[in-house]
Amino acid sequence: MERDTMKIMVLGGGVIGVTTAYFLAEAGHEVTVLDRQKGPALETSFANAGEISPGYASPWAGPGIPLKAIKWLLMKHGPLVVRPAFDPHMWTWLIKMLRNCTAERYAINKARMVPLAEYSRDTLKALREATGIAYDERTQGTLQLFRTQKQLDGTGGDVEVLKKYGVPYEILDQDGCVAAEPGLAGVREKFVGGLRLPHDETGDCKMFTDRLAELCVARGVKFEYDVTIWRVIRSRNRIANLSTSKGWKTSDAYVMAMGSYSAGFMRRVKRPIPVYPVKGYSITVPIKDAAAAPVSTVMDETYKVAITRLGDRIRVGGTAEISGFDLRLHESRRRTLEHSVGDLFPGAGAMRDATFWCGLRPMTPDGPPLIGRTELSNLYLNTGHGTLGWTMACGSGKVLADIISSRVPDIDVRHLAQERYFR
Repeated sequence: MERDTMKIMVLGGGVIGVTTAYFLAEAGHEVTVLDRQKGPALETSFANAGEISPGYASPWAGPGIPLKAIKWLLMKHGPLVVRPAFDPHMWTWLIKMLRNCTAERYAINKARMVPLAEYSRDTLKALREATGIAYDERTQGTLQLFRTQKQLDGTGGDVEVLKKYGVPYEILDQDGCVAAEPGLAGVREKFVGGLRLPHDETGDCKMFTDRLAELCVARGVKFEYDVTIWRVIRSRNRIANLSTSKGWKTSDAYVMAMGSYSAGFMRRVKRPIPVYPVKGYSITVPIKDAAAAPVSTVMDETYKVAITRLGDRIRVGGTAEISGFDLRLHESRRRTLEHSVGDLFPGAGAMRDATFWCGLRPMTPDGPPLIGRTELSNLYLNTGHGTLGWTMACGSGKVLADIISSRVPDIDVRHLAQERYFR
């Protein structure tokens, strides 16, 4: 197995799978990407919120979350929706998440996420400089907007983590928020201040993945679409081959990058992982008044909605809906997104022409993704990134390519391996 060059099959053609394929090809491996869709980034990577926000790399499980969840469930435009189902995986995952809702676990999990997110942003910058890849990117920061003084006063814990990892930040009053985002000038009475991370970026994840896939092809990567995996054949402690809708597929090593669907695959090989889908929604709104639109990303803290400028469009993303693999579009969620952007940036977008979308975020109960080796000698994980797949994609792909190539990664990711759940 420890050869210089291997045949590697990446299972999944979203932003995580494609970035992994790129860095594996750069390391000299022969790479094939399998995906069940007709092209790259057609599921969770298709229309996400567009943020690359390392400073906001935080686990959902934290102190106070159970009480906040009750309040959110009662709000008209609440950020959380739970549609109970007879699904033991849903309830097991929820129980594990609740166990992580302590100050101690939150600090540990956030400390595992921020370095990867920071490294990923730097890796993306280096990739952009090396290839000239363009994807409606902007490097003008993220503004977390607080509508109440209580929200602003509650930032102390996050600020301490930002200080610890040397992440630049600014605490802004109303005037500072308007200076950063002039489109807020007409609604300044609706917020009290904000926390700005000036080094955060934005960009169209789908556009990036499409163009990176083209760069992959130029480096010899093969993409096979419309492929459904039917059976996984094991031989002792390794995967021998896959039975698919397009015949048998075999490789020296396999990378699991199938997002929320990774959990089902891993159960089939008797190596379950605690990844569960949490559905998010977005609307993409054509800009009709550029001066009234956001400059970069504004996080509406009350509704947990991200409002992002992507070229001549505004991407508005949010909601955590726990409903299994249900991909139905619920109009109540659209109204929440429209309410947030319309309240903060009135008149900026042509709301009637907006497109509505949803995707399944692959969430772990503690927050950090799963990256690294598994108990099967030729199967590797790159999944469970939750809402931070776009933020962490390049760093995750580079780190895993280093692990597979028997190189020491630039950052320590041992705590992101599956073994953390065995302790």
